[in-house]
Amino acid sequence: MGYESITLEKQVTVGILTLNRPERLNAWTTEMNREIIDAIGDCNDDPAIGAIIVTGAGRGFCAGADIKDNFKARIESGRDEGGGTSVNYIDFIRQSKPIIAAVNGAAVGVGVTMMLPFDIIMASEQARFGLAFVKMGVVPELASSHFLVARLGFGAASEMCLTGRLYSADEAHEFGLANHVVPASQLLDRATALAKEIAGNPSRQLRMTKSLLTRNGSETDLNAVMKREGEALEECYASAEHKEAVQAFIEKRAPDFRNPG
Repeated sequence: MGYESITLEKQVTVGILTLNRPERLNAWTTEMNREIIDAIGDCNDDPAIGAIIVTGAGRGFCAGADIKDNFKARIESGRDEGGGTSVNYIDFIRQSKPIIAAVNGAAVGVGVTMMLPFDIIMASEQARFGLAFVKMGVVPELASSHFLVARLGFGAASEMCLTGRLYSADEAHEFGLANHVVPASQLLDRATALAKEIAGNPSRQLRMTKSLLTRNGSETDLNAVMKREGEALEECYASAEHKEAVQAFIEKRAPDFRNPG
């Protein structure tokens, strides 16, 4: 598929997806949403790719929904056209290979909520984060009222949503929104190094671990938590990846999870 609002580059084991509307600070559109899902799906289907990075071209990461494409059209039509795809975005992201957001500049509204279900958020010192929904007379979406509380805690999530103001990268890190804050010149290199480290692990077990974190993160029944873990472990113990890891340890070599035999 040819892309108009994003680019996709594959660097051996890492897929780099770049939001590519720099003249609009990569403002989100329904077409961009379709292309993001297609590109991540492409990486998920590629056995060589172990992890995915999402970043932005130019000065911004994503300045929120394009007012002309999204809000104005909704008001004129009187209905919500949604994301332009039948895919459940949250389920899709949580079932995908590991995804790192490399936030290079301003991330506002959906620019933040699209990355909340990602696995890791790395921010440039120049990054800014804002949940300005209330300033537009709307409320948060994409399950962000869940993910914000899960990532930040109730107090910080409340402040970000109720003020609608922009927060610096350091403030986002202090709140727990950003895992790392790095110099702008090092952002993509650092994100790629982390993605390669993750991609060196077995893909099947990475996705199984994501599934456990998703299902068990808010689970209060510890017996249910252990049951899911036990079922996953049974599958893992019989897997070629586990056998390769044990054999590599015995032979004092690095495991080859791409060809576990």
